[in-house]
Amino acid sequence: MREAINIKPYLRLSGLEPLVVRPETNFVNIGERTNVTGSKKFARLVREGLYEEALSVARQQVENGAQVLDVNMDDALLDGEVAMVTFLNQLQSEPDIAKIPVMIDSSKFSIIEAGLKCVQGKCIVNSISLKEGEQKFIEQAVICRSYGAAVIVMAFDENGQADNFQRRIDICKRAYKILTKQLGFPPQDIIFDLNIFAIATGLEEHNNYAVDFIRATKEIKALMPLAKISGGVSNLSFSFRGNEHVREAMHSVFLYHAIKAGMDMGIVNAGQLVVYDEIDPTLRQLCEDVIMNRGNENNEATEKLIAFAETVKAKGKVVERDESWRNNSVEERLKHALVNGITEYIDQDTEEARLKYPKPLEVIEGPLMAGMDVVGDLFGSGKMFLPQVVKSARVMKKSVAVLTPYIELEKSKASSAGKILMATVKGDVHDIGKNIVGVVLGCNGYEIIDLGVMVPADKILEEAQKHNVDIIGLSGLITPSLDEMVHVAHEMKRRKMHQPLLIGGATTSRMHTAVKIAGQYDNGVVHVLDASRSVTVAGSLLNQEQKPGFLKQIDSEYQKLREDFASKKTSKQYISYEAAIENKSKIDWSLFTPVAPKQKGALTFRNFSLKELIPFIDWSPFFIAWELAGKFPAILEDKVVGKEATKLFNDANQLLNQIVEEKWLDAHGVIGFWPANSNGRDSVSVLNENGVEGEVVHLQFLRQQIKKAAGQPNLSLADFICPEGNNKQDYIGAFAVSIAGIEPHIKRFESQFDDYNKIMLQALADRLAEAFAECLHQRVRKEYWGYVPQESLDNTALIKEEYQGIRPAPGYPACPDHTEKHKLFHLLNATENTGISLTESLAMYPAASVCGWYFAHPESKYFGVGKIEKDQLADYTQRKNMDAEVVERWLRPVLE
Repeated sequence: MREAINIKPYLRLSGLEPLVVRPETNFVNIGERTNVTGSKKFARLVREGLYEEALSVARQQVENGAQVLDVNMDDALLDGEVAMVTFLNQLQSEPDIAKIPVMIDSSKFSIIEAGLKCVQGKCIVNSISLKEGEQKFIEQAVICRSYGAAVIVMAFDENGQADNFQRRIDICKRAYKILTKQLGFPPQDIIFDLNIFAIATGLEEHNNYAVDFIRATKEIKALMPLAKISGGVSNLSFSFRGNEHVREAMHSVFLYHAIKAGMDMGIVNAGQLVVYDEIDPTLRQLCEDVIMNRGNENNEATEKLIAFAETVKAKGKVVERDESWRNNSVEERLKHALVNGITEYIDQDTEEARLKYPKPLEVIEGPLMAGMDVVGDLFGSGKMFLPQVVKSARVMKKSVAVLTPYIELEKSKASSAGKILMATVKGDVHDIGKNIVGVVLGCNGYEIIDLGVMVPADKILEEAQKHNVDIIGLSGLITPSLDEMVHVAHEMKRRKMHQPLLIGGATTSRMHTAVKIAGQYDNGVVHVLDASRSVTVAGSLLNQEQKPGFLKQIDSEYQKLREDFASKKTSKQYISYEAAIENKSKIDWSLFTPVAPKQKGALTFRNFSLKELIPFIDWSPFFIAWELAGKFPAILEDKVVGKEATKLFNDANQLLNQIVEEKWLDAHGVIGFWPANSNGRDSVSVLNENGVEGEVVHLQFLRQQIKKAAGQPNLSLADFICPEGNNKQDYIGAFAVSIAGIEPHIKRFESQFDDYNKIMLQALADRLAEAFAECLHQRVRKEYWGYVPQESLDNTALIKEEYQGIRPAPGYPACPDHTEKHKLFHLLNATENTGISLTESLAMYPAASVCGWYFAHPESKYFGVGKIEKDQLADYTQRKNMDAEVVERWLRPVLE
């Protein structure tokens, strides 16, 4: 009798050859250079279409010891899907490269899917996460599993990336449970990326990043022993870019500890790892102290490593401190102090310069700005490190402090430095560059309003207008941020804003700014290469004499970049509009029986009880609005922000109780339901029973047009309404709700200089409006429409949208055309019933207002239309019976 084979639950990968990750397997090196964001050479070859030459980069990675090949095509100026497919197809024909497994790496899942279709063997997908919620996570995991791929799961959820020990554990446990319990995913095919962040940045809150990663690795291996741990090792040493000697040492020391804790693999340049025992003992100890955060109070360990890095010109070569610079002119001494972060003599040198120049402000505009220009050049060329820029800013701040009293005496004559709003755009986190920009600009006398990370476009622009800022600065670290920056620029133009827009961050470039962003906004869009140069740029933009010439020069440079790009542009992978309709959602309408709403027409709610809305409040966005990231109620126990969050929550509830008891605000709303059928394409005919007899309102929806994977439909909201000809009467609903009466209380708080309660009131009004929408939607499902009368969901489930049906809003991803609000307001008679009015730009007033459609079909779901092509635009314009230019203006963000 043949003995049964016991197959061990190991992670098994393959190219042409297998790679089995056993317990005794050493660290698996994932080659990082076939990544357009990690190798300038590789990126250049791919952009120029030299794929065969690009294979040499992959071959070198294999020869240097890479056991898995990371392939990433996330470049805003590339068609990522085409590039991924082309490169992987060519790679398969090279046995010496194709022998190792591939890691398909992208922040856009469509690119990952394209790669999955053509890679051979068993690959790794990098990555999926809970960032967009459980539903999207499950959909992507199922697709990866269907192709047999292992997956890297980022420690990232709806509240952002995990940046401390407990968040890493909580997110990974949640993802692991979903994958293994719900989807039957083999635990050995799950690889957690626990987020390796830059340390030794000069910012104390970053000092424990490496320690927390190592601790979390050990804990997760104990809790989920079959899962693997990975990470992007090069992120750790970002602060020291340009000094490969220090970076290599940091990577080796980090891996020494992380591997002992259980780290299985990582993205690293396999040819640039130094043996731990061969690292210079002094450097090794410095790296140990920084990575393990030992003796680092007040950044002492960081400062020692920075000092060592400054002396290293090559391995083993050290230069002594040179004091001869003290013999130079005061201008040269100030520049030297700024570049080298020396504060020892700054007071006396600043005073000397003040006595030399006619006005104290000229010291800032002259030698200090000149010194910062040098800092910018050195930092941009990689000859100066991120922490050094912080030290330069400290020198600048100390010098400005000496000058400030004298500037105050001439305040009537001196010009204000200006007010600058900064934000990392929606979907993006942990942008060190933005923090440094804030430090540098702040030390140059600018007032900085930092909105933090994951900031939506609306909040950026509303805050900019609220604070009347002079400049808006956007930062981004990941590729999707570039699309969000385009959206912000477009929104600025739509809102007729006037502030110049600064663009910066790791994935940004002058080319992308010129091609994609600058054309969206007419009042100045400038790409800032590095933090220190932001001072010069801001100064040029706010100097009314310099600004016209500066912007003219920028426009000329960007025009040349656009011309260069146009000559190289390749076509996108879109299908025709007719083909997209053919690939619509395949709902079997023979199995569907529409439920007739119990309430016909419109139903108005005046002075709805605010007390009834409180249980429906989603508090998590409230804390995000106050830049306290965390999920409610867990945030109240958070070790970092829990104390402040609890205080804020108590203050909010105290004010909320006062609002309710004293009836400060009024909740007005209206809902409505009407017979409706689609035309089988993208229009929905609504019989307005409350309007003119026989009036039919035709709703127009857009359809996804990008090429989809087999079996995935190109969606339109019209797909969720039963088509004519099925002999079934379907229905559609709509709503508009508002929280009114805020203005007199805002004015009162302003007169009392009480910004805290002013902002608190605005945040609570927004939460109440959303709670009103959620409350009415629940009643719609159970009572007024009644298509799920037995529904029983708590507030947590409501927040997670676990209910049947959707309530998409005009202007949002599923129906991005704001002009359809006119039809919604007409059907509901919304202005008369609620007091909500539409501004010229179709924003709703009062600001705390929400409107949208109700769809009841069980298969209805939220989605984004994405980009569309001209053939759909022409059809859409004809259906709306509107001027083509008007339609195109409103749809510009979605036009390809």
